[in-house]
Amino acid sequence: MSKYSIVMPAANEEKTIQSTIEQIMNMEGRPLHLYVVMDDYSKDSTEQIIREAMKTYDRLHLVYYKESKGVATCYLYGFQVAIDEGADFIIEMDAGGSHNVKDIPKFLEKLDEGYSCVWGSRFIKGGGVKDLPLYRLFLSRGGTILSNTVLGTHLKDMTSGFEAFKADVLKQMNLDMFLSRGHMYQTEMRYYCRNEKSVEVPIVYQGSDTVLKFKSVTEALDILFRLKEYEKEVKKKTGCRDEG
Repeated sequence: MSKYSIVMPAANEEKTIQSTIEQIMNMEGRPLHLYVVMDDYSKDSTEQIIREAMKTYDRLHLVYYKESKGVATCYLYGFQVAIDEGADFIIEMDAGGSHNVKDIPKFLEKLDEGYSCVWGSRFIKGGGVKDLPLYRLFLSRGGTILSNTVLGTHLKDMTSGFEAFKADVLKQMNLDMFLSRGHMYQTEMRYYCRNEKSVEVPIVYQGSDTVLKFKSVTEALDILFRLKEYEKEVKKKTGCRDEG
């Protein structure tokens, strides 16, 4: 039987983590393994809540990444741990309630249909956002248009963090050599997977009171315009053929 795993970084999520864990662990259908990745940024009782829940759910795993350099590195480290423990398919999602657990079956369905990558999209039919500040919506839509223009991709949503992969797709990547350390990682991943068999599924994103810093926007733009050349540099270092 194939092993389906969820990788979910969490920091200061004591208000939502218990409910999220229970919903995932009690989903009907195939059993899901949940890897919650944490680092020293989290200061509340999130870790204690997870450890207590582990006494009830043997498919719940806490991964503490001491060398974390940002949320993207937590995702990538979590992928590697899940792969090392035999995952065949991996879903990435947020721990703070922004992503609806009820959308998970959409990703599973497309993976079962043979897609290698499944991207959650807020900007296709059936998708949307709730309680998201207008400037954040503008940045997400504008970022998608700009990313597609610069990178030659064709997705409707280039910045969503709800996504799924065949583990083989991640195995062929050098997970230690991603350029982004923040949320630009989502766009970087889509670019690297541009030649994979992929599909978008609709999700409704629940906004939060998190403030997006101007520095994060400028860093994202810097990475975006460096990404093509960076990919070529990585392929030269690793001896991979450039497939365009």
